[in-house]
Amino acid sequence: MANHKSALKRIRQTAKKAAHNRYYHKTARNAVRRLRSTTDASEANEMLPRVASMLDKLAKRNIIHKKKASNLKSSLAKHVAAL
Repeated sequence: MANHKSALKRIRQTAKKAAHNRYYHKTARNAVRRLRSTTDASEANEMLPRVASMLDKLAKRNIIHKKKASNLKSSLAKHVAAL
């Protein structure tokens, strides 16, 4: 158990931030999954900028690594181009 008032506050803050980050990371993963599973080219072209934006925001906030975001965006762009 924490011995200081500041340590208790830090535990609360960390839990809140972790829940926030987990929500946005999971939302982006589901969006990537939906984009990969789509077979309609026009729908995929519409979804790609939104998903890329989500990944960029996650990378900007250090929820995922910036190179992981780049790799995901690249593979998704290849997928959409192949449709």
